[in-house]
Amino acid sequence: MGQQQLEAAPRILFDYPLRDPSICLGHDGYYYLTGTTGSPDWWAVTGDLQIWKSPDLLEWTSVITEPRKRSTVWNIDRDGTWQREIRLRDGAPFRPLWAPEIHYMKGTYWLTYCVPCLGNGLLRSVSGLAEGPYVDHIQGEAPLSPFIDASLFKDEDGQVYFLCDNGRIARMNEDMTALAEELRVLRPANAEHVGFEGTFLFKAHGRYHLAGAEFVDGDYHCYVASSEQLYGPYGDRYLAVPHGGHNMFFQDKQGAWWSTFFGNSANAPFRERPGLVSVAFDERLRIRPIGVE
Repeated sequence: MGQQQLEAAPRILFDYPLRDPSICLGHDGYYYLTGTTGSPDWWAVTGDLQIWKSPDLLEWTSVITEPRKRSTVWNIDRDGTWQREIRLRDGAPFRPLWAPEIHYMKGTYWLTYCVPCLGNGLLRSVSGLAEGPYVDHIQGEAPLSPFIDASLFKDEDGQVYFLCDNGRIARMNEDMTALAEELRVLRPANAEHVGFEGTFLFKAHGRYHLAGAEFVDGDYHCYVASSEQLYGPYGDRYLAVPHGGHNMFFQDKQGAWWSTFFGNSANAPFRERPGLVSVAFDERLRIRPIGVE
């Protein structure tokens, strides 16, 4: 995808209410996208996981379109167990499904997600295809952790790590059915956390880059800190993507880097829509939107 097709400013990919977008490049050359859906009830009770696909990051279609049957790859009430419980928050029913991420590793697709107040889950596609069907992959059909948000990181040696919340991380066991160690928090040198939520980790240019979302003066930004070692120490956190909080980073087929974007504050260029912004690494190996000084 050429730079001329997507400017440095974030661009909406398609007009559909969505938060916390996640994109991965699949085994078949398609890009796959998921995120928090269920507007306007995403602060109340939701339960759907949806996935879209694109050959070029421009045109997107749902991976499942079966009118009067289903448009989702997984649903809490249809497919869940521990995830079904509905609790009360401020006297109102509360059980949203938040921040799913899609990952391709070990020959299939994986979906991480969280149900606030209940915990994090991990689903595996039993077909090896992004449309599933997906099954709960965790031992005992229980949450991986009691925290919010969730992500996966596969290191160069093949080891997979689970991340969640404000920078928590733990190595997974070989078959990815449980955590192999206690969660620990990765902290930047100049703050208690890289972000209070929306943790994401990736490796580029020989360094580990830890991203997180943080509200600062009412705006929801993406901050990043980096390290030469997985468990740190990490350097100072810095503002990487203005208004880009709860995002993730990936490379396209040509090797260019992108950040997802959805807009979560009044000063964002748009609100609650799936978007992308082109990014690059500067001379200090810090992430910057292309064209932004």
